[in-house]
Amino acid sequence: MHSILTGAPLRRSALSLALGCIVSAGAIAAAPGNTPQALAQVRDTALQSDWAYARLADMTDLIGPRLSGSAGAAAAVRQVAETMRQLGATVTLQPVKVPHWVRGVETAEIVDYAGRPQGVSQRVVLTALGGSGATPAAGLTAPVIIVKSLEELKARAAQVKGAIVLIDTPFDQEMAERGLAGVTYGQGSRSRFLGPKAAADLGAAAALVRSVGGADFRIPHAGATGLDENKRIPAAAVTVEDALLMGRLAARGPIKMHLTLTPQNLPEADSYNVIADWPGTDKADEVVVVSGHLDSWDLATGAHDDGAGVVAAMGVVETLKKLDYRPRRTIRVIAWMNEENGGRGGQAYFEAHKQALGKQYAAIEMDSGAGRPFGILASVGPKSEKLFAPLRAALLPMGAHAFTRRDALGTGDLHRLETGGVPSFEPLVDSHSYFHYHHTAADTLDKVDPDNLKRNVALMSSLAWFLANIDGEIGRAPEQGE
Repeated sequence: MHSILTGAPLRRSALSLALGCIVSAGAIAAAPGNTPQALAQVRDTALQSDWAYARLADMTDLIGPRLSGSAGAAAAVRQVAETMRQLGATVTLQPVKVPHWVRGVETAEIVDYAGRPQGVSQRVVLTALGGSGATPAAGLTAPVIIVKSLEELKARAAQVKGAIVLIDTPFDQEMAERGLAGVTYGQGSRSRFLGPKAAADLGAAAALVRSVGGADFRIPHAGATGLDENKRIPAAAVTVEDALLMGRLAARGPIKMHLTLTPQNLPEADSYNVIADWPGTDKADEVVVVSGHLDSWDLATGAHDDGAGVVAAMGVVETLKKLDYRPRRTIRVIAWMNEENGGRGGQAYFEAHKQALGKQYAAIEMDSGAGRPFGILASVGPKSEKLFAPLRAALLPMGAHAFTRRDALGTGDLHRLETGGVPSFEPLVDSHSYFHYHHTAADTLDKVDPDNLKRNVALMSSLAWFLANIDGEIGRAPEQGE
């Protein structure tokens, strides 16, 4: 447990107004910019508030799963939009056409293997991957071929036709526990996204992948897969334990599986990005995006992925409203739709703003869970790092002052903006246990630590305020020539 920093909110007094803090008629007076006092007030106010956690409870407990196209996703749009209106933000719903995929029956058992006692089969725990095709209603039975990588799959192409392929790529939990969770997740998610398509192209009857996650609790991890529309073979993630079992049985001799998956790919649905503006003052036409994605997988309530990111972004406005602070640039909260299985929300926003990307001053996304934040990841040029010294000083008392620069972050919803030159940011969080729950039935509210969520709101609020008030340019993303 941490000690919450103290500090009373700064409010504009009659004296300060008399001394010249009044802007033009009808406009709102701006609070002090990036002074140490103002940054400390933003940080401390966020650290003292339970507002974001209460909003996360509203989202996860009252709505539940929010897969694109579902009633839950539609309810979340309404809930977030109304909450932001109540805060006084200017809310816009940006239309987005999204995939509408629903899972059905999903069962599997190993029905033949060397040494099998008569009348015995082995149940396999799995879940269909987003975009999966379907087996016949009665299922299919086929031999299982196990490969460790996409490269091995290609090398064994002659054995794949008509088989169920298991792509058994391990998740390296030791890497995750040493701050490299994203790296090992990238290895596994590559197999999950590309593997089923590669298997389909080689004539496989179905494709399985080892779940991409670090906790061996015999729960499968869902996720998207890149199957072509005209080659939607059945595709599923199996638990780590069942992947290991199949590997041991295959070492004894050939194995055969009966698989039933009956998902449906329904017509695309209408949905929305929720956009909520906290208007700026003298630079209101410039925008600092602060965001998380509103959709989740359907196995659980998406508390870490990415309900926490959405409410942390919403918490930025709640913090500034408490302080009666107005930034120079507009702070734009975005609850993205369809990050998980299509990225349509991020694409729609980019298309709407690509002709004026210079007005997108900076963009922040929180989508790595609500673990303790240690600092900031940023895609700014090397010469820009020194500009963030005042912000780092403000974050030092809460132990979140690390600043890691990268040429590109490649976050789920911001990567198009980033490629277009918009500097991108995300919290640098402890994610060693994040992939225990990621895309599983266990991603529920109880897994989110309320104090760590407060820390994330404090970091996001401080960063957004700092970016919205800094003088001059921080430099476009480095790949644009900086």
